[in-house]
Amino acid sequence: MNRLTGIHAVREALEANRPLDSLIIAKGSHGNRIEELVRLARNQNVPVRFEERIQLDRTAGTREHQGVVAYVAASPVASFEDLLKPRDAQGAAGLVVLLDGVEDPQNLGAIVRTALAAGAQGVVIPERRAAGLTDTVARASAGALAHLPVARVKNLVRAMEEMKEAGYWLVGLDERAEQRHTEVDFKVPVGIVLGGEGKGLHALTRERCDFLVSIPTTGPVRALNVSVAAGVVLFEAVRQRGQANPPRKLAPSE
Repeated sequence: MNRLTGIHAVREALEANRPLDSLIIAKGSHGNRIEELVRLARNQNVPVRFEERIQLDRTAGTREHQGVVAYVAASPVASFEDLLKPRDAQGAAGLVVLLDGVEDPQNLGAIVRTALAAGAQGVVIPERRAAGLTDTVARASAGALAHLPVARVKNLVRAMEEMKEAGYWLVGLDERAEQRHTEVDFKVPVGIVLGGEGKGLHALTRERCDFLVSIPTTGPVRALNVSVAAGVVLFEAVRQRGQANPPRKLAPSE
């Protein structure tokens, strides 16, 4: 992963509006230059974390970091508001993927690639306790990250409420749900909500969903990997929307 270390290098990147995934400051660091970095980062919606100096030493791979390390994003973060704007001039229903704490960058990259293939207009991730838009994610997406907007929000629950206000229905994936994923209508504007690895949906996230669905499985394995589950649900939406607009059959003379 590309990293920047030191106050000067990080400040130059922020002033140039270079996309950064996150900024890490050593606990106990003070001074006007540190405060300026934090202000610039927050003005650009770059998450700021404060960690012990020994952790920064490991992250930077050196002790010569001046208490400042920034991760360079592989792709600029999209605006959540722009992501909800209608993309199709013909009025196709919106399709957005929301991730509730997916921490594995391989899973995030795979989900981004699948969402792009399924025609989704974007992915929403929270700022904290989630994988960022790193080089690992870009590689796992096999190039899809460069084409699909990913918006990062401070509060996922609030983002879900805004989607509802914009006319979206929210479908959460929960292995304990009685309703199957094939039993909901994906032809309307919909947000598909997926939980993190091994944790599933948080309680507040689950409560905001309009529907909770599960994917039927056989055998001893009940829960699918989150990237696999994303593909199953997304392409159920593709299937339903294809049936709603079947292609015109050509006559032999055509």
